[in-house]
Amino acid sequence: MAAKIQQAGAEPRKPFWTNKRKEAAFGFLFIAPEIIGILLLGVFSLVFSLYLSFTEWNLVGGFDAIKFIGLDNYEKLLRDEKFYKSLSNNLLYTVITVPVSMAAALVLAVIIHSAVVAKELFKVVFFIPYIATTVAVATVFSALFHPSLGVVNQVLMTFGVSDPPKWLGSTDFALWAIIVIAAWQVIGYNMIIFLAGLTSIPDELYEAAQIDGAGRFQQFVSITIPMLGPTTFFLSITAIVSSFKVFDLIAFLTEGGPNNATNVLVYYLYEEGFQNFRMGYASALSWALFVIIAVITAITWRAQKSQY
Repeated sequence: MAAKIQQAGAEPRKPFWTNKRKEAAFGFLFIAPEIIGILLLGVFSLVFSLYLSFTEWNLVGGFDAIKFIGLDNYEKLLRDEKFYKSLSNNLLYTVITVPVSMAAALVLAVIIHSAVVAKELFKVVFFIPYIATTVAVATVFSALFHPSLGVVNQVLMTFGVSDPPKWLGSTDFALWAIIVIAAWQVIGYNMIIFLAGLTSIPDELYEAAQIDGAGRFQQFVSITIPMLGPTTFFLSITAIVSSFKVFDLIAFLTEGGPNNATNVLVYYLYEEGFQNFRMGYASALSWALFVIIAVITAITWRAQKSQY
């Protein structure tokens, strides 16, 4: 009798599938395809490429053709002159494209930010090249850099240059032409980010500097540049990583030529993996590229932390 009374007075047992757990389960079901996609396309691909970097595999031969060879791919990489040529081209591309595009974008952002009228118009005009497809941009510049009929060489001949460069067909100028195109295309994006950073700088700082007698250039150096430090750091990191992933311009305009003058790491990786079907060596190249980007990013990060 006492047991029945105690059982009657006890709280009813809660069901396992409460409303909160049902909501959580439905939430996990909604994001499950994304998680599965990340695991298959991200984690699995990463691990599989690392394994392939220690193998010799002709893609045409199927999975049965995979042969473990240890560190041979990495040893070959250290002796590969084409790899060093691609790396030097990539470093030159990065060293020129990143600071030039950021400096030009900062100047344009300051000018547009201080403009009285047509701010939105200028933002759109300079941002259009960034959102335009790379193929369209490359097509336009391939016409502009045409050796005989291009506008660039026509202008140079007008100013007395009798033998202008062949640009994309020249081993000396092809990479510089690619650099010009890439820097021009990304200026609009950098400018928009700098404009966002400029709007966050308090006007009181400039007013105080004017009272102290500081000119515009001194205000720019002492206020604008330091206050844009985090924005500049963000753009520099993303620009460096993007510069080491350049592929589409090279593939459309020069295909790494002439004579490997514009060959970069990602295009060399593409050649080895999907033209020569040497997937093992291409995987070793991809991991070498990963290490290079990681080292440069770490150096940039440490420099930023020491400065700010």
